[in-house]
This record gives sequence, structure tokens and C-alpha cells, in this order.
Amino acid sequence: MHKTILRNPGPTPVPGQVQQAMNHGMISHRGGEFKTLFKETANRLKPLFGTEQDVFIITGSGTSALETAIANTIFPGDEVVVVTVGDFGDRFAAICETYGAVVHKLEIKWGKACTEEELTECLKRFNHIKAVIATYNETSTGVLNPVEQLAKAVHTHSDALFIVDGVSCIGGVDAKMDEWGIDILVTGSQKALMLPPGLAFVSVSEKAWKIIENNQAPAYYLDLLSYRKSYEKHMTPNTPAVSLIYGLQEVCRLIEEEGFDQTVKRHEIMKKMVRQAIRALGLPLLTNDEDASPTVTAISEPADLSIEKLRTHLKQTYHIDFAGGQGKLKGKIMRFGHMGYCFPGDVLEAVSLIECGLKDLNHQFEYGAGVKAAQEVYLEYV
Repeated sequence: MHKTILRNPGPTPVPGQVQQAMNHGMISHRGGEFKTLFKETANRLKPLFGTEQDVFIITGSGTSALETAIANTIFPGDEVVVVTVGDFGDRFAAICETYGAVVHKLEIKWGKACTEEELTECLKRFNHIKAVIATYNETSTGVLNPVEQLAKAVHTHSDALFIVDGVSCIGGVDAKMDEWGIDILVTGSQKALMLPPGLAFVSVSEKAWKIIENNQAPAYYLDLLSYRKSYEKHMTPNTPAVSLIYGLQEVCRLIEEEGFDQTVKRHEIMKKMVRQAIRALGLPLLTNDEDASPTVTAISEPADLSIEKLRTHLKQTYHIDFAGGQGKLKGKIMRFGHMGYCFPGDVLEAVSLIECGLKDLNHQFEYGAGVKAAQEVYLEYV
């Protein structure tokens, strides 16, 4: 018997309190008890999005939230700019193409973030952009895009909507949807929000609602107008994942107990711990410090070792599960998730096991150097 240590960038570990909350006896999703649960929980999501707008709860994966954003705003023939810094940016572009959009990709080298200047130059080339779409945190590369600055470029150089995929970071990083001018912000349950997969979340600006209200494209399950109508009654238009919403209520309580500012700080500390530890072990990082994500770190392949062999060995021998690369980085990186129900002690555990794996595979490094480097970062904040 062994315990698997989950250090993937999603699904992430679920706190025991949340698991217990999800064991609540089933209730009617059209009854008063659910309405109270829904109203309270949906309102508690607003600070995580940085918005006064409603946050809609959809039973579906994070991808369903991405598709919801496009299905309700983009008509066939509309021109969109998709900022892609990795595999999930490419996925968002594919969703737009499915709905008949004319997609202009702003492709940034994987491992780099998009800058305000790069987006500005892109937007100057077009006159009729309906929406600009970007990934806040690119899970496949461990890059955090500067969405506040990207929003400035969008609103300075176009009248386009700004649609943001926040699936792998909302709940672990600052998000100020209203202040920054994000028109649609989406996320999913199985990342920083510490839940199993199965819930998606969407919040919409007044500007975006004007477009949605005139949307003639067909949608049924993902129709935001039906979600808005049901939200007013403290319900969802279709059957919700009741147990997950009980878990979500507990997630909100845990974040409030910690204090969201402290939650964000904890993710920053863990990012620094991981990066310093990996450097101390002589392993390369895919991103620079400025572009690095607080929720996932991409570790590149060193000259003397197969990164995929290391990842497989760590899982088989030490029962710690890291993610591999995606798309053109498949087999070339290992992704270390440190979001949600993850704390500095968990990072120290993971780093120590990485050292064990490296020692087994004869990688040359000073034994204990990674743990020491991570400890030194952590001690600065204790």
C-alpha cells in the first residue's frame, strides 16, 4: 500500500474538509435549501474574480467555460485575436475556429509571456476585431501573462471584448476583472479552487452582456442568458453538480479563513521555493522569473538526463505524480503543480523526492541543495 502524492497542475489535491462537505446528503436542486446554498456560494466567488458582476456556475470542465465565452459572443465571420503562449492558448483558438471565427493568432514563443507592446503591434494591423482572447496562466508552459497590461492594450487600440482563460490560476493569484477591464473571465474547479473536476465558472461585464443579448447564434446548455435568468432565482438552468457546490462552499470558507491576500502570497512563496530549488539541483527552467507562474513550474530537460525518465521513475518508485509536457513540449518538460491545497511543507517534500530520483539516475548535484534552497526562501517569510 502507498499514498500517491499529487503534484500535477490539475486535478489538484482536495482538502479533507472539502471532501466531507461533498458527502452532504443529496437535496433537490429546485428546493429552498439549494437556493440558499447557491446564492451564498456564488456571491463568495466574486472576490476571487475581482468583480461585482455575477459569477455563473456551470456543471462542466474548464473547457466548457471557454466554449461558453465564445458561443455567446462570437458569430461566424467575426474576427478575433487569440494570444497563444502554449497549448491551451491554441485550444482557445480552436474553439473560436469551431464557431466560425476568423482567427488571428498572436503566437509567442513557448515559455515566454506576451507583452503589452506585442499585443499593441498586433492590434494595429486590424480594424474589425470582435474579441481579444488570452490565457492568464498557461498550464502547459508555466507562464503567467500580464493580463492587466494586455487589457490596457486591448482597450487603447480597439473596441474589442477582452476574454480571459483563468482556469489554472483563479483562486491562487490576484484577479481584478472590473478594475482591469476584463469582459469575460472563466475558470474551473480542479485547479487552485481545490475541488474535483466538474464545475466551471464564468463572469461577464456589462459591455459583454450587450453583445450576448444580441447573439443570434444557437446555444442551449451553454446559453448565458438562461444562466442569468436562473441566477436571479438562485438556481442553474440545468441540473447542477450539487455535491461539488457543497464542496465549493467549503473551499470559499477555507480561503476566507486564510485570507485571500495570504492565499496569493502563499502561491508566490511556493513559486520562489520551487524555482530556487530546481536551479540548485542543476535543472533548467523553461521560463524566466518575470514570466513565471505562481501555480505551476515547467522544468526543462538537462543535458545528462531524460526528463520523462525522471518523471516516470518518481511516480513508480516514490509515488509522486508530476505532469509531463503537452503539444510540442511533450517529453521535453516536467510540470510541477503548486496550487490550491499545497503549502510550503508540500514543496519541501516534493523537492526532497526529486533529489532522490536524481540521485538514482546519477544526475550530478550536491545532495540536499534543492531542499536547502527552498528552505532559505521559505524562512524569509516565516
